[in-house]
Amino acid sequence: MVVLATKCYVEGDARDRALDGMNSLVANDIGELDVDWQVGVRDDDFVQVDVSGEDAEVARNVLAETWGEIVAHDDGLEAGEEYVGTLESWDDDGFVLDAGVDVQIPADEIGLGRGSPEQVVERFGLVQHLSVRFVYGGDVGDPDAEPSRLSDAERDRLYDWQRGDGRLNVNSATRGEVRATVNRAGHAQDIITVERLGLLEQSVVCTEDTDPPGLLASIGSYLPAEMRCVV
Repeated sequence: MVVLATKCYVEGDARDRALDGMNSLVANDIGELDVDWQVGVRDDDFVQVDVSGEDAEVARNVLAETWGEIVAHDDGLEAGEEYVGTLESWDDDGFVLDAGVDVQIPADEIGLGRGSPEQVVERFGLVQHLSVRFVYGGDVGDPDAEPSRLSDAERDRLYDWQRGDGRLNVNSATRGEVRATVNRAGHAQDIITVERLGLLEQSVVCTEDTDPPGLLASIGSYLPAEMRCVV
């Protein structure tokens, strides 16, 4: 079994559609290997994939590389190592990531320029449940522990978003749902692509002439989701 660093937190028909889509994505990743698999969801909403067959170990490694892996609680987290978690909340003290356990990223260790954590969230278009890579500092009770921080690669990714032509980030919707919404609102020609950030987190990459806040205003009423522009 491998626990992926992406969540399924919607309910009802939306949940069924999301898991059907997840099964198709897993098939794209490992369908050519000699394995059987079953997609499920843990109590904490993380997607897990049970894999069996001759190529099971290879398949698990492919899925972990593609989606990021949530480390089992018994294994713990090692200080100084890089992991991936999902952005669960933020306040004046920093970010809280869910990596199977809550990990606090202090405001001073976010490393994305000036401003409060909330201002960073708004400036970089961060949405809840977004997968985020971080370096674990150590257990809170350890007097020698360093504070956890965003990884250098994560900071580079988010700065690259700002250097582009513009983005609109969305959660609570599959890639197909976001694409269909953009098309229905008449903005297919205003975007380059919809980049998948997770099962239910997407990034609408805008053309040079598209104003992301204007796109948000236009499609927001069609999509019951959290949306933020990269500004």
